[in-house]
Amino acid sequence: MDQELTGHPVPRELTKRPALVLGATAVLGECLLGLVGGLPGLGLGATLIAVGALSTARYVAGAGSENSNFRRNVRLMTGRPPAMGEWYWTVRNGLDQDGYRQALRPGLQRLYAARLSERHNVSLHHDRDRAAALIGPAAWPWLDPEQPPPSDTLPRAVLAQLVRRLETL
Repeated sequence: MDQELTGHPVPRELTKRPALVLGATAVLGECLLGLVGGLPGLGLGATLIAVGALSTARYVAGAGSENSNFRRNVRLMTGRPPAMGEWYWTVRNGLDQDGYRQALRPGLQRLYAARLSERHNVSLHHDRDRAAALIGPAAWPWLDPEQPPPSDTLPRAVLAQLVRRLETL
């Protein structure tokens, strides 16, 4: 494998050297702990060597290759990861009386904001003029973040138009 990366063969003794140095250091450290601390020192040294060996074995086995939930989740567009299963409920309730303003409009604004920033490098909230020009005059009043929507109820035809425009952006 080292030959594949560098193009030159690596001598066998060079690949074993780090393991030999680490092993010799562990044995020397164990002897020094035994001389200085007696039996408690030997126990401490044995514990440290065992923990190091188990950590190394875990790393070699590939346990550290995934996230392992040690890091915080990446903040996406909201405080929790978006899920497609919620869109059925959101669209169904968004077409009801006053449902557009509470449920569907914020979701559509997030989708449009993501599409505008990814494809056109335009912010829906900060570059309102450019965003309005890209979205179009028919759809912009329904998505304008600084103005209320034209109606609290979203007609199905307008929703279809908003989805088509989102797909073409």
